[in-house]
Amino acid sequence: MHPISIAQVIEKVSELPSLPGIVMDVLNNIDDDDLDIQVLAEKVSSDAALTAKTLHYANSAYFSTMVKVTTVQQALALMGLSATKQIILAAGLAGCFPENNCPGFKHEDFWRHSNAVASAAKLIAKQLQMKTDVAYTAGLLHDIGALVLVTQFPEEYAAAIAHRHANGLSQLDAERAILGIDHVSVGAELASLWAFSDVMKNAIAGHHEPEQKGLGFLATVVHVADAIAHALGVTSTPDKQVIEVSAQAWESLQMSEENVALLMQETAAELRRLDEIAV
Repeated sequence: MHPISIAQVIEKVSELPSLPGIVMDVLNNIDDDDLDIQVLAEKVSSDAALTAKTLHYANSAYFSTMVKVTTVQQALALMGLSATKQIILAAGLAGCFPENNCPGFKHEDFWRHSNAVASAAKLIAKQLQMKTDVAYTAGLLHDIGALVLVTQFPEEYAAAIAHRHANGLSQLDAERAILGIDHVSVGAELASLWAFSDVMKNAIAGHHEPEQKGLGFLATVVHVADAIAHALGVTSTPDKQVIEVSAQAWESLQMSEENVALLMQETAAELRRLDEIAV
């Protein structure tokens, strides 16, 4: 099997549907708490898929409303700005990467893991008094390169998954061995092509090796959040592999054992609530 080059990745990415304008608006203003929610509601209403997803979330057990929500304006008022931005991002990204048949890979597991990392990153950011929406978004996007490989090179990625299981490797090492490339570099390339901010691009590029110079602290937050998701057994592959955590990254967070235990509990509770939405 021939290695995959960055040039091939760029060619394939150019064939992907572009992110909806509203998704790019949210990404470019993810840390803006003063977004006009009425304007946001009008933009969501103009997209049928986003409208359906928003109403589905608003009427789920997660929000426990006694009155059926029938309009986007009602939904946004109920959910609040932060939750609305999260839904827009998740729905918009999922729409760009349609599910396909890649043996060993389940899109449902991928998104559950991504949501777990996003939730953990948001909780870490809250403890550290960082911008929680930025951390959540970085967690949601951290493995986006894997979706590119799965949807655009399904046979090759299936071979990498099989190689991983046969040899007891990490997914990153298996990708490098079989594909000659990994989901981290692909994710960073996608972030550049889609004009993500440097902060977001660096978090994606450094979520496995956050100690690299120039990446910024957000990569450390996502790295540890990824480890927490794995420790909770929420992975994108069925083997529930626990990943190695950078000692430097862990120490830099300066979290006590009590804080870590609380973080695990809160992340697990958030996942249970998110699971209610999917029902």
